Amino acid sequence: MGIYEISLATLVSINVISALGLNLISGFCGQISLGHAAFYGIGAYTAAVLSKAGLPFPAALLAGMALAGLAGLIVGLTSLRVREDFLAITTMGVGFLFIGIVRQNAFLGGEMGVSAIPATGLSKSGFLVLVLILAALTTAFNLWLKKSWMGFAFEAVADDEDTARVLSLDVGRYKLTAFALGTALAGLAGGLYTFFARFISPDNFGFVTSISILSMVAVGGIGSVFGVLVSTIFLTLMPEFFQFLSDYKLLVYGALLFGVMRFWPEGLAGLSASLTGRWGRRPSSRAEGS
Repeated sequence: MGIYEISLATLVSINVISALGLNLISGFCGQISLGHAAFYGIGAYTAAVLSKAGLPFPAALLAGMALAGLAGLIVGLTSLRVREDFLAITTMGVGFLFIGIVRQNAFLGGEMGVSAIPATGLSKSGFLVLVLILAALTTAFNLWLKKSWMGFAFEAVADDEDTARVLSLDVGRYKLTAFALGTALAGLAGGLYTFFARFISPDNFGFVTSISILSMVAVGGIGSVFGVLVSTIFLTLMPEFFQFLSDYKLLVYGALLFGVMRFWPEGLAGLSASLTGRWGRRPSSRAEGS
């Protein structure tokens, strides 16, 4: 592959990790988050600052992941008191708060961002292999989690918190766990993006980024691991293959979100299941008529 193809594949893999992190929070556990880019940014800025301070690449990456998870745990505490629309507004506020802090903090580069981030020591193809492995591990972890006891508990909390409490589930603990895990994955993606781009600025982690990640989850099918994988690949590559859409990226993502929520609430996963169900019923229909 050429440098361009390697860069695209790397960006797709980073977005997969970030989108699966949000899917864990909103899809598995039903906690609406509109500030996912803030945790993505926390991982990115932590990795950037620590690596420039001399910390090795793996340690800086893990530190960004840990700090993003810790921040998610703190924000998750708000989910114990607010739900649905109020939780969405709260997480959106966290996103704006993060951008405000970064823009006003000279230590974090302010409006100019952070540049001259140290290289990882890997070649571009070597870094791609690393990111692909991490994306595959993230996907495997999500699939395992969905089928585990914790995954069933997440589903119960997402369906009806009051009923989950009647079933003796510790709703608060599962909410916090979902936020910590999902935001840690966002932090991992942010750290990887830092070492991929080697320059970050507040514009990389604003509300537009949160909407982009949310679109990847919603279009794929909230709660569907494979659906999110497909939609993330499609939505990441779409502006590259259709250059005329680059200036209208947010408009396209907004239109997709509206269309999916209005006509296919279960996203690509639900649409695929519906089509498969129709095709699967055809033989039986003919058999009944014969």
